[in-house]
Amino acid sequence: MQLNPNQLANHLQRGLKSLYTLHGDEPLLQQEALDAIRAAARSQGFTERSAHTVAGAHFDWSEVLAAGGSMSLFADKQIIEIRIPSGKPGKDGSVALQQIAEQAVGNDSTLTVVLLPRLDKPTRTGAWFLALEQHGVSMEVQTIERNALPQWIAQRLAVQGQQVEPGEAGQRTLQFFADLVEGNLLAAHQEIQKLGLLFPPGSNDGVLTFEQVESAVLNVARYDVFKLSEAVLSGQALRVQRMLDGLQAEGEAEVLVHYTLAEDIRALKRVKDAIVAGRPLPMALREQRIWGVRERLFERVLPKMSDQELGKLLQSAHLVDGIVKGLKQPDWPVSGWQALHRLALQVCALCSTSSRPGVTR
Repeated sequence: MQLNPNQLANHLQRGLKSLYTLHGDEPLLQQEALDAIRAAARSQGFTERSAHTVAGAHFDWSEVLAAGGSMSLFADKQIIEIRIPSGKPGKDGSVALQQIAEQAVGNDSTLTVVLLPRLDKPTRTGAWFLALEQHGVSMEVQTIERNALPQWIAQRLAVQGQQVEPGEAGQRTLQFFADLVEGNLLAAHQEIQKLGLLFPPGSNDGVLTFEQVESAVLNVARYDVFKLSEAVLSGQALRVQRMLDGLQAEGEAEVLVHYTLAEDIRALKRVKDAIVAGRPLPMALREQRIWGVRERLFERVLPKMSDQELGKLLQSAHLVDGIVKGLKQPDWPVSGWQALHRLALQVCALCSTSSRPGVTR
C-alpha cells in the first residue's frame, strides 16, 4: 500500500499497520513522519523500541529477524526500526526483508519501520521492496522543490501562529526567505522556529514584516549541481548566479559544474538536430533519454532556439572546458568560476520565457 505524506496523519488516526517503509532524500520530512508513527505507536502501548542500522555487505540480519520474532521481556508491544542508508540491503538483506514483510501480516505486537534513502527504479521493482509495499505501508518523502518552497514556509509559519503580510509584500518576503534556505530544509525548519521565538504570535497579530525576516533569517541555502541544470533551463538568471556563488563557496569542483552545463547544451543540440532531421520532438527526447522535469523544460525552450545559437553555445562550452582546466581563452575571464557564470547566463538568455524575434521556430 502506497501512502502520500499528506495522508499520514489521517491514516494514523484510523489505526496503525504493523509495517511501514519510508523512503526519500529529505531527512527532515522523513524524521517527522517517523516521529508521527512513533507517537501513534506509543499511544497504543508500543513502549519498547530497538534500532538497527545496516552498514556494509556483512551485516548480520539474524539479530533483526530474532527481534521481530520474539516477545519483549519488558513490554507487550515493541517498535523495530531498520535503517538502510545505502538503500542496498544485499542478497541476505533482500531475503531477510521479504521474511520480515511476511511476518508482519497479522502481527499486532511488533511494529516495524524500514528507513531508506531515495531509490532508483530498479531498486523499487526489486523483490524485497515489492514485498514491503505489498505487506505494509510505503511512503515516499519527496524533496520540496524551489517553486513550492514559499508555500511550504507559509504553511509552517501558520502552524506556529504566524503569517507574512498580505498581497505582494508578503509574497516578496516568502520568496526572499526561500532564497536563503533553498536546498536545506532542516535549516529552513530551524529558521522558522527561530522566528516563532523572536516574534511571538501574540505580537503584531502574528504578522511578520519583510524587515523582521531579513534581520533574523540566516543564509543557509545549500545548492545541488544537478538543480543548477533546472534553474538554467528555466531561464532563472538571478537564481543561477546565487547557485553558482553557493556552489563555489561550498567547494564544488569547477569541472563538475561545467560538465552539467555542457551536457545540457549537447543534449539540446542533439535533440534539435533530430527535429531538423524530421523526428517528432517526443521521439527525439526519448531517444536522448530526456525524462521528467528536464523533458518538460526541453519541450518549452527548444522551439525558441535556432541551430546557429546552439552551435555558438557548444563553442562557448568548449572554451570554458579549457578555462576550468587552466587554459586561457581570448575575450573570456581567466577565472573558471567567472567563465561558468558567463556560460550559464548565455544558456539562461536563450531559455528565457520572453519571445525573441528572428528565431527559427
